[in-house]
Amino acid sequence: MTSGTGSIRVLIADDQEMVRQGFTVLLDAQPDIEVVGQAVHGRDAIARTAELAPDVVLMDVRMPELGGIEATRRITEDHPAVRVLVLTTFDLDEYVYDALRAGASGFLLKDASADKLAEAVRVVAAGDALLAPGITRRLIAEFSRLDGNGSGRAPLRRRVGDLTERETEVLALIAQGLSNAEIAERLVVAEQTVKTHVGRILVKLGLRDRTQAAVFAYESGVVRPGSR
Repeated sequence: MTSGTGSIRVLIADDQEMVRQGFTVLLDAQPDIEVVGQAVHGRDAIARTAELAPDVVLMDVRMPELGGIEATRRITEDHPAVRVLVLTTFDLDEYVYDALRAGASGFLLKDASADKLAEAVRVVAAGDALLAPGITRRLIAEFSRLDGNGSGRAPLRRRVGDLTERETEVLALIAQGLSNAEIAERLVVAEQTVKTHVGRILVKLGLRDRTQAAVFAYESGVVRPGSR
């Protein structure tokens, strides 16, 4: 998803001015990315999103007024087309699960290089999830901690019943952090076939993107801790 001009419109939400300015400089240097605004806290991010209609919001987790996770939840609920890329550091891993549940499309370390920053923006703007295997492992561990007895999974399992056997298999591989190309190689099918399966999975389960599909897979029991 991009604006009519072809550029990816980005809003940067962070309470540290140096971070906002640094990311603005790096992203504005890209020919296909335009920083359309900055926000200094969560409430500001919500208001600026409504005002500026960005394609992607770079969202810090810890901010005054309103934290990044709650701001992400409100933005993704009110503006389903907007993708949120959460800015994090290694010591904020405990927020990964909550951010995904809130609707974040991916994560980016604050010390990422300019190339990785730009590529992350492009990935989530295109509707893909930025869900590295390391993030996936932490998500599985967190889910296991929060719901180790499997309570509350029955309604989700019933929704899994709407999927074909192949779609369920693809869902499990998405949840393990595999890309479409990697899934195609694993299943020995064309990548376009995998894209078709992914699209049908999202429609049948009423999910917005691959990240929500991954969370659903863990919560429904399609993927369990230790799965490969």
